[in-house]
Amino acid sequence: MRKPVMRILGAVVLCAGIGAALVGGAGARPATAAAAGDDSAVAQADQAFVTAAGARDAAALGQLLDADFSWTDVDGRTLTRAAALRELPKPMINGVGDGHITAHTYGDVALVRVDDGLAHVLRVWVKRPAGWKAMVYQEVRSLAAPPTVTPGPGKDCENPCRNVLYEPKNEAERGVITSYMGLETASVGHDAPKWGPHVAEEFAAASSYSNKLLTKEERMADLAKSQMAGLAPTPVVTMKLVDFGDTVVMLSKQQPDKGKPLHITRVWTKRDGNWVIVVAFQTAIQAESGKS
Repeated sequence: MRKPVMRILGAVVLCAGIGAALVGGAGARPATAAAAGDDSAVAQADQAFVTAAGARDAAALGQLLDADFSWTDVDGRTLTRAAALRELPKPMINGVGDGHITAHTYGDVALVRVDDGLAHVLRVWVKRPAGWKAMVYQEVRSLAAPPTVTPGPGKDCENPCRNVLYEPKNEAERGVITSYMGLETASVGHDAPKWGPHVAEEFAAASSYSNKLLTKEERMADLAKSQMAGLAPTPVVTMKLVDFGDTVVMLSKQQPDKGKPLHITRVWTKRDGNWVIVVAFQTAIQAESGKS
């Protein structure tokens, strides 16, 4: 499996601005023919996904979904592949060309993020023997105003700062878990210099408990001012890691000390020997009772 050098998919023709041309970015290298082929394949698959989901075409959509696919809507309801194909939920951002598109590839994992005002969508694509398949679709709606309270881990950050209730299965997972706990420890301590090394330059985070899409620069500035901006460490209830060599997809349910539990998708990649987070999407699960 090749090392997941990050590439930014440029805007040409396909899928609302995703195309085969490449531009430079943090960690980017000149594209090989194989890499360009992957970018083009992801772009075509993503365009087909948006078209099929918008048309509620189960047959077409089914061809694009990974066996482990999940669809999490804006209310935090998560559907399996079978349930999504049966119910065909309506996408929050509907149609090719809607919203601002950001796309990156990391080896056998590709991320497509769509932002349209307060609405945010993440699609995670993974490369399988049969081609690129959608593994995660997740929606987040940001708050209309800055949060008055930020849900967090409570007084003691045992979980997730020192324990995440997950036993790593290999060295890659151990590296990701170690970096994750370091990230959350730095967040609780409002320690921007220690938080930064765990985070990729292209990082973006969306949360139901925040009023903005957070970049690395904005997050570090908030931490330096002891502000959490609605994004804080929360205790892990369940966690699943899917390993693609030097890129790992982390899926979790986490319960803050206040408010509804969260369904969270994070993606990590190994860069210069260190595991860094590239994206985090946190959707509050509205159907479940929260803490007060």
